Amino acid sequence: MFKTMTRSLTIPHFLYADELNIRSLSSIRKKLATHPTEPLKLSYLPFIIKAVSLSLNSFPLLNARVDTTTNLTKPALVMRSSHNIGVAMDTPTGLLVPNIKNVQARSILDIAAELARLSEVARAGKLTPTDLNGGTITVSNIGNIGGTYVGPVIVPNEVAILGVGRAKTVPVFDEAGNVVKGEKVNFSWSADHRVVDGATMARMADKVRLYLEEPESMMLALR
Repeated sequence: MFKTMTRSLTIPHFLYADELNIRSLSSIRKKLATHPTEPLKLSYLPFIIKAVSLSLNSFPLLNARVDTTTNLTKPALVMRSSHNIGVAMDTPTGLLVPNIKNVQARSILDIAAELARLSEVARAGKLTPTDLNGGTITVSNIGNIGGTYVGPVIVPNEVAILGVGRAKTVPVFDEAGNVVKGEKVNFSWSADHRVVDGATMARMADKVRLYLEEPESMMLALR
């Protein structure tokens, strides 16, 4: 881990934060969990991972990597078509980042199943090189531990990472001006400023936000 974090220090980071209203997404999760014949308990994470993948279709730059080894004097940008989305996991041996391969071709249920598998083998200390190598962008969910905002560190060979804070219930105003119960979560992005500018990061983050605030829109974007 020390070598990985040291390599990350060479990446020029910049941060971007946003707040999301996840009331609709929370409602869908509750409906799935209380289904009369096939109850299904899903965390927010599979939805977030799928939303990131769908947004990468519009902003493929955030799925790229910087190649500094082929030509030491002239770094090259390498575009990647597969969305191998890493998930930072707190394991008995420290922080590890296995990745879910080809998220662009997976359903939310498939993503949830692969997350469960990776979590199980990570706890058992049995992650393989295949599980750990080849990531293209990472999601770090600090919300299951605590905290609202984070300055996540970009994983080497990637150009962006998303940090997800703890979901919280807060008072909000509805369209009529009445105070109602709302559900919010904070997203903190870090991006490589050699590759991504602030406007591109803001547009990517807003795309992810729209998918999660209006989860039915994800259905329209599925291929």
